[in-house]
Amino acid sequence: MQQSHQQALALADLNDRARAIFRQIVDAYLASGSPVGSRTLSKGGSLGLSPASIRNVMQDLEELGLLAAPHTSAGRLPTELGLRMFVDGMMQASEVSEDERAALEAGLAPGVAMEEALSRTTATLSGLSQCAGLVLVPARELVIRQVSFVPLSPARALVVLVGADGSVENRLLDLPPGVLPTTLEAAANYITTRLAGLTMAEALSRLETEIGRDRATLDALTQAAVSAGLAVWSSDAAARPVLIVRGQANLVEGAVDIDRVRQLLDDLEDKAELIRLLEMARGADATRIFIGAESRLFSLSGSSVIAAPYRGNDGKVIGVVGVIGPTRLNYARVIPMVDYTARTLSRLVS
Repeated sequence: MQQSHQQALALADLNDRARAIFRQIVDAYLASGSPVGSRTLSKGGSLGLSPASIRNVMQDLEELGLLAAPHTSAGRLPTELGLRMFVDGMMQASEVSEDERAALEAGLAPGVAMEEALSRTTATLSGLSQCAGLVLVPARELVIRQVSFVPLSPARALVVLVGADGSVENRLLDLPPGVLPTTLEAAANYITTRLAGLTMAEALSRLETEIGRDRATLDALTQAAVSAGLAVWSSDAAARPVLIVRGQANLVEGAVDIDRVRQLLDDLEDKAELIRLLEMARGADATRIFIGAESRLFSLSGSSVIAAPYRGNDGKVIGVVGVIGPTRLNYARVIPMVDYTARTLSRLVS
């Protein structure tokens, strides 16, 4: 709230001349990544002002917190507050071109599995925006094909699940006291023969029904092993959305500050924190923009995240798609692109 109040005051303090100079500085910085000097703006001619006049205005903008002067240059850069004010109050968004729309929709052809379609679309978005593409996929409803238990100790076992889609995943399981290898084998046989073709939630429901009707033909320890084996998957899947990141190499190409890019690439390895950041965009009605220190994760790398939720048939949010790049990315072009991608996913994936 304090930042938005400061931003509103700064915007109100700008006259037409200051707005014009500030806009040109931001545009030039976003294009080059370099500090912008008064002489450069004066030579441009469109302002019709001397370098001295422009310097005076730049000083005022700096005092408002909208510009900063790097130690190595007499030019100015927009601050994160300045970029936020530009994005929220001054930027003129561009239209997504027909070619860009066609490219984004190409990965969503009929018959393509949802996760593969999302991965392709994210890679396309990454290439078009020259950022890293991100998509938060809802946790998959795993369908059981086969389950096996591998005893590790009297108190622990490895549960191996083969899904109907051919995927294989493992989980560690704490065993109830008294469970023997023969008990685990009986539990695996029951799950594979009686519960194959069901999701975890469906399998737990059927198990409960069959035990209640005394049709499970399982002793108490085997029932406990089956229940524990299913529960470890059910609770894990519900809490574990899938994060797809594509196009990290785009962050390196043409980078002005390679140290910040290295920091950003390190940040992208923190998937849990990145998921938490994207989850903040789930409740948004429109595209969310996080600039620099507005996100704790990317405060050191000085990066921006643009993210938008996509929805299912019922209108409920099922995931988030977006990009991450340097704070000097082309907001006017990329924001509409992310928004269009989210709307396309809502229309075609659901």
